[in-house]
Amino acid sequence: MSRVVVVGSINVDLVVTAAHLPVPGETVGGGTFARHLGGKGANQAVAAARAGAPVLMVGAVGRDADGDDSIAALQAEGIDVSGIRRVDAPTGVAIIAVGRDGENQIVVAPGANALVSADDASLGDLRRGPGVMLACLEVPMQAVVAAVLAATRLGMQAIVNPGPAYPLPSELLMSGAILTPNAAELLEMTGARDVEDGASALITAGARAVVVTRGSRGALLADGARRRLLPALSVQAVDTTGAGDTFSGVLATWLASGHDLEQAAEAANLAAGLSVTQRSARNGMPKRAAIEAAIRG
Repeated sequence: MSRVVVVGSINVDLVVTAAHLPVPGETVGGGTFARHLGGKGANQAVAAARAGAPVLMVGAVGRDADGDDSIAALQAEGIDVSGIRRVDAPTGVAIIAVGRDGENQIVVAPGANALVSADDASLGDLRRGPGVMLACLEVPMQAVVAAVLAATRLGMQAIVNPGPAYPLPSELLMSGAILTPNAAELLEMTGARDVEDGASALITAGARAVVVTRGSRGALLADGARRRLLPALSVQAVDTTGAGDTFSGVLATWLASGHDLEQAAEAANLAAGLSVTQRSARNGMPKRAAIEAAIRG
């Protein structure tokens, strides 16, 4: 299997689970608190590693205990952490509220993630060859663009998970990257009326393909003129935090394994369904055997 290189954020997640999510100005009492290691980039690296890929993580953490814990957790998953830089800023923090139905709200203080540079993401030590590069937008856009262009130069397939939602530069869209937004991110980025129109807009703008995650409604694969709806796995959702990261990480691993995009999207969709059955972004991320069992039905 080819390597998966993840360029993205590394955070500590501070999670409060309550009866329901607050509306603006509301205080919801009676919650429970937990601390987890997260960040979209680090979560995607864990999902890819558990799905069987050799993974290199590129990012930044602070010279603090949260940075130490974050690196140790990635190493415990077998991830190569040589691409993580220690910087003079606190490790990123995400404040997460989770409701009884598993839905969540997230606010992020980027800290060290904001210092990930184009030089960090240039993949200069990698040799040309097959592989997949996966990036998210919780690090500066210039780093994401540098990673995408470097991946193209090295003959790697680039995947960009455009979360949080920001306008995407034309050089990124025209690079041949695969985009994996969730439905809300897609509509915010494109201003489209619905998911299919939004996916079509990104493909018209130059994206190779778009795979839209839609929670309990599954996923939409838009590849050129082809559209395919992938139904969600029927499970009782406990916590949807990290489902999108699971999707992107497994998509990258399946592509690195030599599967085509449709097969990779099917596996990623099932893995995302498995991931929501446990609390925290990483606890439910499935290993390859569980994903293959779900594919077999």
